[in-house]
Amino acid sequence: MAKNLVIVESPAKVKTIKKFLGSNYEVVASQGHVRDLPKSSLGIDVENDYEPRYITIRGKGDLLAKLRREVKKADKIYLATDPDREGEAISWHLYSALKLSDKKVERISFNEITKNAVKESIKNAREIDMNLVDAQQARRILDRMVGYRISPLLWSKIKRGLSAGRVQSVALKLICDREAQIEAFIPEEYWTLDALLTPEGKKKSFTAHFYCDENGKKTIDTKEEADRIEKLLSGAHFEIKESRRGERTRKAPLPFTTSTLQQEASKGLNFSTRKTMQIAQQLYEGVQIKGEGTVALISYLRTDSTRVSDYAKEMAENFIASHYGAEALAKSEEKEKKEKADSAKKIQDAHEAIRPTDINILPEKVKDDLSRDQYRLYSLIWKRFTASRMASAVYDTLSVKLSAKGVTFTASASALKSEGFMAVYADEGRDNDNGKAENAFLINEIDEGSRICFDSLEKKQHFTQPPAHFTEASLVRTLEEQGIGRPSTYAPTIYTILARRYVIKENKNLFVSELGDVVNKVMEDEFPAIVDPKFTANMESMLDGVEEGSIEWKTIIRNFYPDLDEAVKKAEKELADIEIKDEESDVECENCGRKMVIKYGPHGRFLACPGFPECRNTKPYYEKIGVKCPKCGGEIVIRMTKKGRKYYGCEHVPECDFMSWNRPVEKKCPRCESLLMIKGKKLVCMGEECGYVEDYESAED
Repeated sequence: MAKNLVIVESPAKVKTIKKFLGSNYEVVASQGHVRDLPKSSLGIDVENDYEPRYITIRGKGDLLAKLRREVKKADKIYLATDPDREGEAISWHLYSALKLSDKKVERISFNEITKNAVKESIKNAREIDMNLVDAQQARRILDRMVGYRISPLLWSKIKRGLSAGRVQSVALKLICDREAQIEAFIPEEYWTLDALLTPEGKKKSFTAHFYCDENGKKTIDTKEEADRIEKLLSGAHFEIKESRRGERTRKAPLPFTTSTLQQEASKGLNFSTRKTMQIAQQLYEGVQIKGEGTVALISYLRTDSTRVSDYAKEMAENFIASHYGAEALAKSEEKEKKEKADSAKKIQDAHEAIRPTDINILPEKVKDDLSRDQYRLYSLIWKRFTASRMASAVYDTLSVKLSAKGVTFTASASALKSEGFMAVYADEGRDNDNGKAENAFLINEIDEGSRICFDSLEKKQHFTQPPAHFTEASLVRTLEEQGIGRPSTYAPTIYTILARRYVIKENKNLFVSELGDVVNKVMEDEFPAIVDPKFTANMESMLDGVEEGSIEWKTIIRNFYPDLDEAVKKAEKELADIEIKDEESDVECENCGRKMVIKYGPHGRFLACPGFPECRNTKPYYEKIGVKCPKCGGEIVIRMTKKGRKYYGCEHVPECDFMSWNRPVEKKCPRCESLLMIKGKKLVCMGEECGYVEDYESAED
């Protein structure tokens, strides 16, 4: 019988950790939280100094009974929940729910699920950190107070099913404020002038950009100004007024934190924040590798630290030296700067950055064992970490100012001298270098004595652009920059405002719906402190103070709740009922001719006639995928069988019988012009006799 019991959160970790620890250890899973505040009430005794009332989560009774039986058999219990505030709180709840006060209990945590990390955690077992627990308790109770006091108000004044949240409502306000800036923006005209120039006696041309006219004016506001300069330069020869040669370094990127991983996966892989975290969780908990069993591929995924352990640094340096040469390693002064930056940064829960557990597990080596999305995310993490331990990229640079008839243009050139980290992470930062790279030949072709011939002038009219709509990536970056929320909150926050239909996502961009506008207006008018980014950021700082032991957690609650309570009571009296119009579709009601509207029911969206109760017509709402039916030209939509299996069919069923279990794409077969469809990692022709296949590289979420 095993003398030691290890309790982890996820069942996916059980076999792996059991394998590492051997027969003296039994490993079981709590499957996340076992206790929480009740769903049916606030669950906080306001009259008794805000004491929380925790109950066993519904459905966890049998699991707790099983855990209690295991506890009785063990001499010692190790609580091995995740290494963050929430994991610490889960350990504390387990300690209470399992009544472990008369048992030998220790808390262990590991940043990666590897044999060394797990065994080392046993050696360094500790007590439960109550500062971490209290920080999580304070966060949970604050969120509960905001949600349970304000959400019912939104239900009664607007419509049922709405919610407010401490971080969620601030995220919505940021998006609404950005939309307001875009709507209020007035574009202004400006022109750019690009001169095509050729060094005398040379064949290759280069592009120079307008800098200032003969009077020193640096902007061109009208077509007339642009035409005047073009006429002035006709037949002119340029001379180089100033030439500067130098060297530029591009520093290696830092390894991923949670937010930077979410941002890069959104930009590069087209993953939503939620999808990124789901796949990263799978890579952290482990995947089946042929011949090796379950292998955890990355370290813990919720972190705002760029710190890297000494073991990981040594592992990376050995790998880089053997595969890319010693010259590819980060120079000693670069390493020192990184170490200082790491130690100076506020590091939540003393985590490491997100990195491979073993740099020698190359993405290509495990490609066949991973799903397409797992492979792409692991490859991104592996490349970023490897690049972070490599030398900077070095460029030779040239910057020149050229003048003709008093008008000045500038040109820049750069040529890669030393790849450094770009041998691994080649795309990083390349977007802004295209023009400089095209002009690279200038470095060896011209100097201050060169004469330059004017070939032509390209005039382009532009208008100043409003701020860009938020994407998931840019919203995460803004939340992080303003100190709103923490790594674990970004993905669920964005998912919630999308699920509530406060925000609509189109081509990556986030747009506020009418419902979102109304909810934000109520929050701004009635609860300005809740949606004030500075207030929320200050609250996060205070929660950090609880974690550090400098602030007592109930002090935050005592200062927060009375103001919230007063604001809710005032809003209940003064706020009028608000009507939200349903989203109109392009489908006509066949009974009365009205445009049907999209409504939300227990089973998702459906179409209903707005003439209710006179007209009670309803019909299913089918999501279009943007591909035309090859049989009748109608839209292909997502449908469900009676048993709930998804398939793709024509909107004109039953008149048109087109259907496919696999998702069609717009691209057509180059052989027979049939539609292609997605099958795993391939695009396959839908024509049964064609057999055309190609690799599928377009990112879909």
